[in-house]
Amino acid sequence: MSNIIVIDHLGIAPKIKEVLESIYDPELKPANIVDLGLIYEIITKEGGIAKIVMTLTAPGCPVAGEIMDEVQRKVAAIEGVNESLVELTFDPPWNRDMMSEEAKLELGFL
Repeated sequence: MSNIIVIDHLGIAPKIKEVLESIYDPELKPANIVDLGLIYEIITKEGGIAKIVMTLTAPGCPVAGEIMDEVQRKVAAIEGVNESLVELTFDPPWNRDMMSEEAKLELGFL
């Protein structure tokens, strides 16, 4: 899972990653938020808790709330998840080097 830190006590991180790959930053389509390198951690804990630690391309991202809401909603809908938490961080700050080669190609950075 690229550079994503995964602590998966429930065995559902691959399903969470798959769902996250269906979420896009509208300003950087067609690359999804996983390929953009915006997901830092996927953590699942006893009791059906799933926590996503993520960043945005910039602190002033105008669609920050929408993206985080979509992450929370879609992860919460996964079987086995009772509580979906999304934590936003800018440490480390995002940069283009965090993108997958595929995302760089799709967005014309290669």
